[in-house]
Formats: sequence, structure tokens, C-alpha cells
Amino acid sequence: MGIGRDSRHKHYKTGGRSKARPRSRGEAAMLDPRGWAYGKLGVKRIRSVRGKYRALRLDAGNYAWGSENVAKKVRILDVVYNATSNELVRTKTLLKNTVVQIDAHPFMQFYLKKYGQDLGKKKKGAAAGDKTEKDEAKVSRHVLFKQKARASRRARAGEEKAKSAAGSSAWRSEQFQSGRLLACIASRPGQCGRADGYVLEGEAQTKRRGRSKT
Repeated sequence: MGIGRDSRHKHYKTGGRSKARPRSRGEAAMLDPRGWAYGKLGVKRIRSVRGKYRALRLDAGNYAWGSENVAKKVRILDVVYNATSNELVRTKTLLKNTVVQIDAHPFMQFYLKKYGQDLGKKKKGAAAGDKTEKDEAKVSRHVLFKQKARASRRARAGEEKAKSAAGSSAWRSEQFQSGRLLACIASRPGQCGRADGYVLEGEAQTKRRGRSKT
């Protein structure tokens, strides 16, 4: 410990003890053992502490889309829900199992490349069909041959069934049109310095969405 040179711990000559000086918010955060483990949403800033990596600020992470078996590095846009406290949502704190909104465009590009379907566009009946026909007419022969070969591989692998099941869900079209997906953080940002997770789908997505609205 060493020799302390402070006089805060000493008694008065009358025998009384001095009052504790009120600490500032910064000092209180430093004394809190978990203070630096609370990462916030912002420009990336990580601190290395005793072999761990404290994420002080994070703005991106790797998120997996389970039904499509793909993961992409995407931007974290907002914090939506935290089961512990709404205060953590207000301060945009990133913790494990926090529900966040992520950028949907990397997944939209993947889906367009694999299936040839743009999830971000709204369907408008016959007018939409005419536009798609015009777009197909503009595509070069090389691209058409690649699309046909890809379609045949999908048919052999049975991916057409997965495509129909994936396109039937209403939440997908709604969220992709807004450009934001609901996702859950699976890693521990205060321990590993990363905010990785997975896209919410099915029952988990509907439950978390209902709680975030309340």
C-alpha cells in the first residue's frame, strides 16, 4: 500500500471524524467495479484491462441470420430494449441480451445476390410486374446465364422451399423496407470488446418487438 499522505482518514482534535468529500460522477464511475464494463453506442473505443477488452464505445458488430445461415458485419443504429432497466435503453448501453436495431442493407444485398429478390422494394401489383419485366430486359446475357445456373443449383439443393418459407413471413418485408432489423447481442461487450449477435426471427422476434413497444 505505501504511506498515505492524505488527512481524510484522521480524526479531529476533539475526537470527531471528518465527513467524506462528495465524489464527482467521474470518480464514482472509476470506483465502481463495473463502471468501465458498460459500453455505449458510439465511435469504436476499446480499453485493454488485465487481459480483457472493455468496449467503451461500439458502433458495429457481426450479426448472424440464422434461417439463411449467413453472418455480416453491420452497423448498430439504436438500442431498443433491455430487460434490466429502461435507463440502459435511454443511455444506449450495450450489454448481453440487449435488443438493438441494425442496418439491414448488407443482408438485403446478400438476399438479392442469392435469390434475385430485392427485399427493400414494395410490391405494387401489375405496375411492379411491368417494371420487373423491363429490368429483366436490361440485364445482359452473361448475367442471365449466371442467374439460370444459380437457379438450377438452388433447385438441386432444395433451396426453393427455403426461399418460399422465408419470403412468406410478414415481419421480414416490413423490417427490410424500413432498412432496420431487430437483433440481440449475444457477446459480452464489457469482457471481449465486441457486440456480436443474431437477427431476431419468429416467436422471439414478435415477443421482443412487443416488449420494446411497451
